[in-house]
Amino acid sequence: MTDPAAVERDAAEAASAFAHPAVAPDATAAYGEHPDHVVDFYAPRGETPGPAPLVVVLHGGAWRAPYDRQHVTPFADFLARSGFAVANVEYRRGSSLPHQDAEGPVAGRWPETFDDVAAAMDALPGLVASALPQADVRRVVVTGHSAGGHLALWAAARHVLPPGSPWRLPAPPMLRGVVALAPIADFAVAEELGVCGGASAQLLGGADHWDERMPSADPASLLPTGIATAVVQGRDDIVVPQQVAEAYVVAAAKAGEMVGLTLLDGVGHFPLIDPAADACAVVAEEISQLAW
Repeated sequence: MTDPAAVERDAAEAASAFAHPAVAPDATAAYGEHPDHVVDFYAPRGETPGPAPLVVVLHGGAWRAPYDRQHVTPFADFLARSGFAVANVEYRRGSSLPHQDAEGPVAGRWPETFDDVAAAMDALPGLVASALPQADVRRVVVTGHSAGGHLALWAAARHVLPPGSPWRLPAPPMLRGVVALAPIADFAVAEELGVCGGASAQLLGGADHWDERMPSADPASLLPTGIATAVVQGRDDIVVPQQVAEAYVVAAAKAGEMVGLTLLDGVGHFPLIDPAADACAVVAEEISQLAW
């Protein structure tokens, strides 16, 4: 049973992260025809010597429809104020209506969620050229929080997807690295722990599709990537516990790859994207180490 004090702390951290008003982007561009096929762009604030590194943000929310990119616009603005050019990506998420035997809205859409992330990543260089000329597309770091952390890791691993996958790239993507924030990075461990009410299995279309689709969706199954990867995780996270991140790091080591893991004491799930929290500055520094 979860400690009531931990639940209370998590609620307070979530309230703080979601208390910031949404920040309007400097530009928005579409990468497809669906209403969710959009990217918001934030120009780097202040004086920057030449083009700024581009940070691609993939929001969390358990891949569920009620949670869109708006809740991470303060985080995107924080990164822009830290000197980065920022692309905040939207993508299709699960139905807002519960399915049979599901508690609440269902997570994700197969294959649309993955279709969208792949399409957005592929379209970004062209979109940036006109929407955000201050960005240096030769220095791109992908970051994401929670379910978005999963998508960030997945986006960097498309070149190691199983042969025949529609999302597979012929070569590694042109990325400086990935900074995954409390990511749902190991589906097997996440399901054992009941993370987000079984969202990982829902993303894959349910238990009947688990074995078939895991190799194409689970970051812990898509290693090594050869892409510099760092994970930032709060030790007190009760939403996506640190065991999930640790399992991914162990899987990477077994595959011959080193993944950086920064564990933050006294930090839960939401301070990583809360501009008012010290943890958010740690995230910006981790991104800087890869981007610059």
